[in-house]
Amino acid sequence: QEQIVESGGGLVQPGGSLRLSCNFIGITLEFYTVRWHRQGPGKQRELVAEISSRGSANYAASVAGRFTISRHNGANTAGLQMSSLTPEDTAIYYCNAKWGLAEYWGQGTQVTVSS
Repeated sequence: QEQIVESGGGLVQPGGSLRLSCNFIGITLEFYTVRWHRQGPGKQRELVAEISSRGSANYAASVAGRFTISRHNGANTAGLQMSSLTPEDTAIYYCNAKWGLAEYWGQGTQVTVSS
């Protein structure tokens, strides 16, 4: 049974850092593009960052320079390091893996940035 399990969300103060992780179960990660999306309160889901199977990364303008996406094919995991967080980063963050017609989503992890 293929699934993605996310972890690492929580409450953090403005200016703080947080690391999200996703563990890919039953999925051979090396072939997949990994993406992190988020959906803030009252907002549409948006793409935050992506990393190709070859390790090429791209970021939304709103997080470039603050977030870093990574992948570890051997461990079947991926991560999103977030720093200089602001209340605007408050959202449910979703990990996604896609390869051709195969696509999987995690259940989401809540990130709340508040003092």
